[in-house]
Amino acid sequence: MEIAKHFKESAQQMQLDCAREYDVRDDVQANATEIMSQTKLYNIHLSDAFTWFEAREENSIHAIVTDPPYGLKEYTDIEKTKLRNGRGGVWRIPPSFDGCKRSPLPRFTILDDTDIAALCSFFTKFAKQAVRVLVPGSHVMIATNPLLSQYVYMSLLAAGFEKRGEIIRLVQTLRGGDRPKNAHEEFHDVSVMPRSAWEPWGLFRKPCEGRVQDNLRKWGTGGLRRVSGKNPFVDVIQSAPARREERKIAPHPSLKPQAFMRQLVRAALPLGRGTILDPFMGSGSTVAAAEAIGYVSIGIEKDSAYYSVARKAIPALARFTPNGANGRSGGALAAAERPKIDSYQKGGCIRREADCRPDRPISGASQCV
Repeated sequence: MEIAKHFKESAQQMQLDCAREYDVRDDVQANATEIMSQTKLYNIHLSDAFTWFEAREENSIHAIVTDPPYGLKEYTDIEKTKLRNGRGGVWRIPPSFDGCKRSPLPRFTILDDTDIAALCSFFTKFAKQAVRVLVPGSHVMIATNPLLSQYVYMSLLAAGFEKRGEIIRLVQTLRGGDRPKNAHEEFHDVSVMPRSAWEPWGLFRKPCEGRVQDNLRKWGTGGLRRVSGKNPFVDVIQSAPARREERKIAPHPSLKPQAFMRQLVRAALPLGRGTILDPFMGSGSTVAAAEAIGYVSIGIEKDSAYYSVARKAIPALARFTPNGANGRSGGALAAAERPKIDSYQKGGCIRREADCRPDRPISGASQCV
């Protein structure tokens, strides 16, 4: 009874906190600046992820869905400046084709031993912090790529996470398939690497307390939310690069489409309750997907330019209607528009239930901070 009373009071306090008017400063350089959505379901911080992690209480997050800076090098200040100036550096700027300006891609193959050691150190630090703030049974869905996934996965396993599989995003990219550099004509029929047509997302879980059913009752975590009563969430999802309309809303080199992100985010909370975290928010696609579905979420971004983009982009992305061909999973279309409360997945709409709201507390429910 005391535990139930505690979480009821926590949820009530969350609602009161979220109802406040926030004075958001114009200076986005201010550390840990926060902006609340009009629907009071998300907050975002201009902060270093690890600084935020250190201040966060244990067992207060119910899932992490994130697309981190894979090799770190591409997101250093020097390389981001080159990217924004269109000068490349570690970023490969593809040539325009038929008047279409294509998105830049990082050259992961140029990472040396020092870069890889830095990558391993980065993800080891991330994994240790993540396992601390997550409640038992929480899932981590983390984007990576076939060249570097092993380093990311080993760090998560060493921190105590269980590997639960991989989610395969079937997406045609411009990475790979090139002929030998400076010998294109001599070796015309040779590709150095296969053309990439998929993107792996590692799926990990913090160990449950006892049986999954016990963990679900106590923490609301331990499994993945089904697409419907008949259809489970599947680990192969047909997708496509983010379309031009989405990129206009959120210009970020690693933007993932809402049709894809909404499927991941929805599955991450098996009972539809709890808090989603994206510690490397970028332009806010994870937070926007959570907002579209009706989940509470937190986003962290240390780059002031991307944070400014996210402030404006999240509400627009949450309202965005994905292209019908942009994101199918097991034949079921991802949410095309923000569903109504008490609706369910039928004809492409993803269920949004009233109990997604913070007035239905579960253990570890966080306040708006």
